[in-house]
Amino acid sequence: MAVKIRLRRMGAKKAPFYRIVVADGRYPRDGRFIEEIGYYDPTKEPSVVKVDADKAKTWIQNGAQPTDTVRDILKKQGVL
Repeated sequence: MAVKIRLRRMGAKKAPFYRIVVADGRYPRDGRFIEEIGYYDPTKEPSVVKVDADKAKTWIQNGAQPTDTVRDILKKQGVL
């Protein structure tokens, strides 16, 4: 089971809002997930990001692979 930390798109058309979730890589982008660990809102100025650092570190230590975008978000938040 390839576990990934990735973005799940929410919100209306042309008004994206993302939740940062831990999901099995075989499931679709907006499909089933294991746990929600934060959110990212790019529509605000500046962008709003909230991440539960403890949960993110735990999942990464257990082998979850963040996507490129999530990796950048986690670096800016000081998790990685």
